Amino acid sequence: MTRIGFFTRLLDDAGPAERYRIATEQIVTAERHGFDSAWVAQHHFHAAEGGLPSPFVFLAHAAASTSRIRLGTAVVTLPLEDPVRVAEDAVVLDLLSGGRAELGLGSGSTPASFLAFGERSEDRARVFSEKVDELVAALAGGALGDDANRLQPPGRDLLGHVWQATFSATGGTRAGRAGHGLMLSRTQPRPADAPRASIAELQQPIVDAYLASLPHGVPPRILASRTLFVADSREEARRHAEVGLRRAAAGFARTGQPPFGDSLDELIASYDTHVGTVDEVIESLSADTVAAQASEVAFQVHSVDPPHELVLRSIELIAREVAPALGWGSAAPTGAGVAHAASAR
Repeated sequence: MTRIGFFTRLLDDAGPAERYRIATEQIVTAERHGFDSAWVAQHHFHAAEGGLPSPFVFLAHAAASTSRIRLGTAVVTLPLEDPVRVAEDAVVLDLLSGGRAELGLGSGSTPASFLAFGERSEDRARVFSEKVDELVAALAGGALGDDANRLQPPGRDLLGHVWQATFSATGGTRAGRAGHGLMLSRTQPRPADAPRASIAELQQPIVDAYLASLPHGVPPRILASRTLFVADSREEARRHAEVGLRRAAAGFARTGQPPFGDSLDELIASYDTHVGTVDEVIESLSADTVAAQASEVAFQVHSVDPPHELVLRSIELIAREVAPALGWGSAAPTGAGVAHAASAR
């Protein structure tokens, strides 16, 4: 069965501390309604792109407020990190959360951020590949500079929970050969020869390359991120989509993804947004053949970014009505309250 996840870049219209409080409440709510996982993105310096530079610190905090939901990075920008330190932080998170950590890795997409870390954006693919190998070697118990240096605590339990994010079939091949999970974006730029291609059409070659490259006997792990905002009325959903997508369109255009046109429906299509009532989003998600192939679909409200209380309502509607209608979701809701992680162990 396809699992369901909640994903946030912590972009709520609030100060940093309040963003962290809101995100924690959203993750707790997702667990209460039976979501299988929660994912956070790492971003440096640019608050409009994301509000969290230190995902492991935040996820350790979220672990203390939850007991079952898996907690993942989507993603750590590995070229800007020391791979041994990433391995150490991931292992500590896994232990503190009772074995619930998922380690998603990516090469990064904001060129200016690389300068602060002494790296060049142009080198990110090569550096990412090298650092993935170093991180995996550390988790596997390999020597770290000296034969006496081994990861402590050990990290072997995390080897089956590493993911690679990519926009390309080449990246799908790389993730498959490594036996890692494949992480797919909620939207991505269209090629010049297919300006109105669907997200499924863009991502199917990545999935195919990944599946073709997996070692024999390694089960596929495919996480498809999707933008989804469900509301009780069509008018409410579209009102917030109009504000959020128009605000986001300028940023998308700067990164090579201009909208198809200026109407709300064109903005929704341009940025692969599922928005509306329960019936409307069930219909639009049903057409996404890549999501249907995924082992997990992670839902985010960006770039609609409605108010917090409506995000909580959307989480509830996804779990109670949308996911069951699609045959998605595997975890049973935990009831009205969520046990503290410490009391669950």
